[in-house]
Amino acid sequence: MSLLEVTELDAGYGDLQVLFGVDLHVTEGEYVAIVGPNGAGKSTVMKAVVGLATHMGGEIRFDGEDITGLGPQTRIERGLGYVPQTENVFPTLTVEENLKIGGYLLGGLPDDRREAVVEQFPILAERFDQRAGNLSGGQQQMLAMARALIPDPPVLLLDEPSAGLAPDLVDTVFDHIDAVNDRGVTVVIVEQNAKTALRRCDRGYVLTQGENRYTDEGDALLDDPEVRKQFLGGSDSSNG
Repeated sequence: MSLLEVTELDAGYGDLQVLFGVDLHVTEGEYVAIVGPNGAGKSTVMKAVVGLATHMGGEIRFDGEDITGLGPQTRIERGLGYVPQTENVFPTLTVEENLKIGGYLLGGLPDDRREAVVEQFPILAERFDQRAGNLSGGQQQMLAMARALIPDPPVLLLDEPSAGLAPDLVDTVFDHIDAVNDRGVTVVIVEQNAKTALRRCDRGYVLTQGENRYTDEGDALLDDPEVRKQFLGGSDSSNG
């Protein structure tokens, strides 16, 4: 049984429909990437799963439960860890204060969860008293992931984690995502760096114009001549 199952999803913003019958299934422990050209609806899939987009049809099930009608906070309480693309840290608060916000479902920041994320992201331990807004882009992304992991969610949803990062930091962030997945957390990532995401994931989905176009193992999609020609080209970037 899939941990996350999206079936015939129609979604958008207000009256604007962006997704048309999108399917997505993610089993426990998987690392799944959603890629595609600009405007394909990749981030809208993520927002729809979390409850931040307008639902227009279809079903979203998490851990066997239909969560389609639940609000965003309730979905997070059910166990969806989510890191948005922008405004994913509180810049005027310290690193430690950001992590404490991540522990609101637990009533605070338990020592074991604090130790777990510090072990995962040791650079944060050196900057506990530093304001998040003074961190580098890569460090802010690590803090956002760490905060989302404080409640120990079974799945982590990442929306464009490499957006705005210097090229030399992209692999570092992806290494941390790999490590999170290696520890047993299911990962779903929407990513502009399609080649990098497909190289690292177990399976990938390619979206175009709000619809499923291709789905296969990441390596198979990279090797597919049609996928390479239409969506990967000669660059490592596919924004949207």
